Amino acid sequence: MKMTFRWYGEAYDPIPLEHVRQIPGMTGIMGVLDQYAAGEVWSREDIGALVDRVHAQGLECEVIESVNVHEDIKLGLPSRDAYIANYCQTLENLAAFGIKVVIYNFMPVFDWLRTELYHRNEDGSTCLYYNHADVEGMGPREIVAMTERASGGLTLPGWEPERLGRLEEVLALYKGIDHARMREHYRYFLQGVIPTCERVGIRLAVHPDDPAWDLFGLPRVCKNRDDVDAIVGLVDSPANSLCVCSGSLGSNPDNDVPAIFREFGERGRIAAAHVRNVKHLGPKHFQEAQHLSADGSLDMAAIVEAIYDTCPDVYVRPDHGRMIWGETGRPGYPLYDRALGATYINGLYEATAKLKSRPAPTTEIG
Repeated sequence: MKMTFRWYGEAYDPIPLEHVRQIPGMTGIMGVLDQYAAGEVWSREDIGALVDRVHAQGLECEVIESVNVHEDIKLGLPSRDAYIANYCQTLENLAAFGIKVVIYNFMPVFDWLRTELYHRNEDGSTCLYYNHADVEGMGPREIVAMTERASGGLTLPGWEPERLGRLEEVLALYKGIDHARMREHYRYFLQGVIPTCERVGIRLAVHPDDPAWDLFGLPRVCKNRDDVDAIVGLVDSPANSLCVCSGSLGSNPDNDVPAIFREFGERGRIAAAHVRNVKHLGPKHFQEAQHLSADGSLDMAAIVEAIYDTCPDVYVRPDHGRMIWGETGRPGYPLYDRALGATYINGLYEATAKLKSRPAPTTEIG
């Protein structure tokens, strides 16, 4: 297991790499080039600068997050071929600098969604929080406005200004697109990019929908075990892989997260993992918790054991965290609580390894 940390770059992330490298067991980052809109080609110059900056701190940069899929691809519009060609060029440019995994999602219109970005806990910390009852009382435009206000001016992954500026137009284009048709658009995308992935040695890893249910009548197609199984079957290639996010899938208590890790790890289809905890508060109502199993609703030890048993070479990062100790910054992406999460996950992994390697007890009769 390689422990990594999501980092947005010097111009976009308040956390310096010098602090990331001090986290025990940290081997590298999952990098982002936040300045690129969906559909644009990432330049070799910018990719090289990111990789060089990371390497200068003695960290690896083998995973890239959020090479976002243009909405025209999800909608199946005629313009999708040009955007798929751009995506392939970005993959080639990333591979030239040693990138091995690219994480993306196929969520229509909205990326991750929360109703509070700084929900105050009893201990004074704040966390990401979701209550579907609040969503039902708001329209899509209200949700966007609320999220942009709460973010404090920071850009949020997946929330693209160009797309959200035409929100009503984009939503109207989705009328008549059901889950089956969305999957066909998804297949077309994968058929267009996976040959490039195979040629340049990159594994494409899809991130689940967050939260794990449909929103505003939009068809979400990566919400549960059966969705994940359908996705890996759209194009049967190791390059068509998964970034299993315990918190996204775990937002729905019907999802058996350790079992999903174990099944798709055994099938060799997990390229990356986001490991975090959530606490269920009611139907479609949850908050993001400390990584510790006892503080949320997920069995983190079982998740780590499944990783150890089935995909021990996977890239892992502690995903999201609370704001603690007076820290401010990107909602869900603090330094301190993610560092604690990384240490906890590494501790679970070490304990699992030692227990698994210990000889079975014997009973002598005599």
